[in-house]
Amino acid sequence: MIRLITAALLLAAAAPALTQPGVPPPPLVDQAALQPVFVAQSGSDRVYFSGDGHGLDQAARTTLAAQARWLRMNPQVRASIEGHADPRRTRDYALGVGERRASAVRDYLISLGVPPGQLGVVSWGKERPAVAGASEGAWALNRRVVTLLIR
Repeated sequence: MIRLITAALLLAAAAPALTQPGVPPPPLVDQAALQPVFVAQSGSDRVYFSGDGHGLDQAARTTLAAQARWLRMNPQVRASIEGHADPRRTRDYALGVGERRASAVRDYLISLGVPPGQLGVVSWGKERPAVAGASEGAWALNRRVVTLLIR
């Protein structure tokens, strides 16, 4: 929490003052600056899945518990829960798998006390691979959900 406050103060001090009337001030901390803090304090911003499934294994639950603690401590920050799939199926099928994965993560975070209004869900299917390649290793890295902080 101290790191978050320090980062906010440093960014606020470095930001130029807005002098135009009617222009809202920038947020104290933007997403690009906040995401690394989130990752450092919660351990990871992503969880992985096997095959076409959307069930959460113990490693995913542990990661999501840390994410939930961070999100509860920072209720002013919203998160986009983004589901992804590997490229071996049709576009529509991959979008469905990504949606089920993202919804499973969102539901688990809510069960751990994160307010539903703090979370949004989106599926990218196979459209935004983490790594290129046609191997099981590449496909495994693409079967994921990423928690992306937004304002």
